[in-house]
Amino acid sequence: MDLNNHPCFNAKMKGKYGRVHLPVAPRCNIQCRYCDRKYDCVNESRPGVTSGVLTPDQAMVYLDYVLKTVRNISVAGIAGPGDPFANANETMETLRKVRTKYPDMILCLATNGLGVSPYIKELSLIGVSHVTLTINAVDPSIAKNIYAYVRYGKRVLGSMEGAEILLAKQLEAIVKLKEAEITTKVNTVIIPGINDEHIEDMAIKMSDLGVDILNCIPIYPCSGSSFGMIKEPSRKMVSRIRNKAGKYLPQMYHCTRCRADAVGILGEINSQELVEKLQECVELPEKNYDDQLYVAVASKEGVLVNEKLGKARSLLIYGKRDGDIVLIERRKTPEPGNGLKRWEELAELIKDCRAILVSGIGNNPRKVLDGEGIDVLEVEGLINEAVEAVFDGHSLNYMIQRDIKACNSRCSGSGMGCM
Repeated sequence: MDLNNHPCFNAKMKGKYGRVHLPVAPRCNIQCRYCDRKYDCVNESRPGVTSGVLTPDQAMVYLDYVLKTVRNISVAGIAGPGDPFANANETMETLRKVRTKYPDMILCLATNGLGVSPYIKELSLIGVSHVTLTINAVDPSIAKNIYAYVRYGKRVLGSMEGAEILLAKQLEAIVKLKEAEITTKVNTVIIPGINDEHIEDMAIKMSDLGVDILNCIPIYPCSGSSFGMIKEPSRKMVSRIRNKAGKYLPQMYHCTRCRADAVGILGEINSQELVEKLQECVELPEKNYDDQLYVAVASKEGVLVNEKLGKARSLLIYGKRDGDIVLIERRKTPEPGNGLKRWEELAELIKDCRAILVSGIGNNPRKVLDGEGIDVLEVEGLINEAVEAVFDGHSLNYMIQRDIKACNSRCSGSGMGCM
């Protein structure tokens, strides 16, 4: 693995080596006012756009195809279409799978930085060598004009508070990335009238923190966004900003504002064959479930998926009989306590289940169950609909759980968190 062969970080390689972005991260934890993510808009080349969203297993099938059909791919990365760490489980699982199967592949990812810090140690161990953070201001009073909201933990924060939290987490992430010796690039979107006069101050701060390269990107006018009427900055403005920022940090001049499913040499458009293969992979079943006949469900009353795993005293076990979803039995869960042993016992209890549906789950049980090949799905809704979707291999994105008791108190809001 030659880390210099990353075409985004080394301009000399931009026409020699290519990259593949694996679109496994659909959700985002912030709302930028310049962003409107259209997953199926094949005619646009910009971040946040993809022809399909893949699971980690589907991504591996797609990657195998890409590496057989596209020459000189040196990098596999994750760049959305949302944020990798609003989809941390999918992101980390994909990176682990790629590293295991393709040990010489350069791994990278692009994130807004809000949620990456807890994963930096593992990213380093996996061998992720390049990380890009999108940071558009180092002054919250400017940043608040760029972000409509920030979802941090179980709260949705308004513009000012959200900008403060986001910036703090971004700066923390840079420090940790450099401590881990991960090459760090910062992308800054040039937004005329908003942050264009602030980018030199940003460059100074990023230089002080040890950032390796700065990429000043002109805003891409997006009609569905709040900033849809802001025009793309002129070449003269972009050049002036880059020249000023270049006094403090090396500049990236060859960015092509890549899609979340970009493949090949920078600037190349995905072929129709690649688009069709990606969409074909979206429909692939995840695993061979010959030995996993059932689906476990945590439910309070037997109608809805509405119980957290830690509180469930029993699990409902569903299967298919003559094409119909039926309740097979109820299984008592291990008693609380005993740390990881409880979850290991639970994994043994439901080893014949391909998935478990819950309204909430902690990190420890998730890791144990994932390790045993049992898919953990945090959803809400009717049991029959959810179980049928699992058996038929359909997406459960529309049932992703939102906790309306985020503050551990009675909520009178819409379930989108606290402002």
